[in-house]
Amino acid sequence: MQNTPVSSLIGEEYEVEVGPVAHGGHCIARTEEGRVLFVRHALPGERVRARVTEGEETSRFLRADAVEILQPSKDRIEAPCPFSGPGKCGGCDWQHAKPGAQRRLKGEVIAEQLKRLAGLTPEEAGWDGTVVPAEGDKLPAGEVPQWRTRVQYAVDAEGHAGLRKHRSHEVEVVDHCMIAAEGVSELGIEKRTWEGMASIEAIAATGSQDRQVILTPRPGARLPIVELDKPVSVMRVGEKDGGVHRVHGRPFVRERADDRTYRVGNGGFWQVHPKAADTLVRAVMQGLLPRKGETALDLYCGVGLFAGALADRLGDNGAVLGIESGKRAVEDARHNLADFPRVRIEQGKVESVLPRTGITDVDLIVLDPPRAGAGKQTVHHLTALGARRIAYVACDPAALARDLGYFRESGYRVRTLRAFDLFPMTHHVECVAILEPVKKDS
Repeated sequence: MQNTPVSSLIGEEYEVEVGPVAHGGHCIARTEEGRVLFVRHALPGERVRARVTEGEETSRFLRADAVEILQPSKDRIEAPCPFSGPGKCGGCDWQHAKPGAQRRLKGEVIAEQLKRLAGLTPEEAGWDGTVVPAEGDKLPAGEVPQWRTRVQYAVDAEGHAGLRKHRSHEVEVVDHCMIAAEGVSELGIEKRTWEGMASIEAIAATGSQDRQVILTPRPGARLPIVELDKPVSVMRVGEKDGGVHRVHGRPFVRERADDRTYRVGNGGFWQVHPKAADTLVRAVMQGLLPRKGETALDLYCGVGLFAGALADRLGDNGAVLGIESGKRAVEDARHNLADFPRVRIEQGKVESVLPRTGITDVDLIVLDPPRAGAGKQTVHHLTALGARRIAYVACDPAALARDLGYFRESGYRVRTLRAFDLFPMTHHVECVAILEPVKKDS
């Protein structure tokens, strides 16, 4: 029996009416034949000519780019960045939308995910439907906030630095990234060649002058002498172990948030927007209202941002347990919080470590899981601890909505939800949900 060859539709073009925004930085449209298109560089209500970038005759949906705008939305602007648009850099999703429209689109995505995956309306989630810009980011259309303090540059075969195209390994060579923070741009990475390098991560710390580059060489390549426009420490990713190793300078950067300094080593996780750490700490603490002497968990704690904020507010008789899987992050968290004798940091996966701790009750919980969310097993374990309030920090609205559904199954309701536009020009959005036990009828 012969297999029928599958016919690729890449390059096919359709004239379509653009429908609602979807999670992932695109909008949904349908062809006259009923095919579903996920269209980038379009806006709801527009009529566009869409060119297929991925998909075959048998595909459930096709991915496409709006290559011609036939009827533009009133929310459309000329993309400020020359590297943004069909077939170009994949770093930004909404350069072609007014800033206020970007936030509305993100709000629509959050509302849709809450309804579909958690069965919650905005009112039931205690959310007013708005996505709030970070302080200083409310700029006129055509102006772009310089917020990205960590930029991962890819390097092409000729050694030129750039950013990857959407869903591709191809490199769009750039001479300037508009959303890069000033501290990254001033290094001048795009101005020199990087022979033998696969990628360069540039980090500009918030609250200190620390600058760091992390080089990933191609197999067998020698490390170049790094001469940039500003003083910088240099790290490299090992070819055999994949670990991050010091070449020269400090192996960490010093970040500042909530009136404390945090050491972050080996390119470890820290919020990318310079206002993000303070914004999220404020939202979490306002939601939890910690009391002196209480006990708390900080799960997926990274270098200890929320654990430090909790310990500061719980006082000498309070106690905080942080759990984090990354070895270097745990070392940093223990260093960062060494002045709090009643803070303990354990290394390992939350679902493995938490049951081993023997903890059966706790007053407060903060969790800031990776993009995939915490999952049903972990949520059910957390609700069994009887915390009076739980703060869930989420960078993915779909994972958040799924987990909120699990919390509801286990007797917790969302008290408030707040959304913050900490990734302008992209489809990403940060949310903080505050949960509490459902009161039993007496």
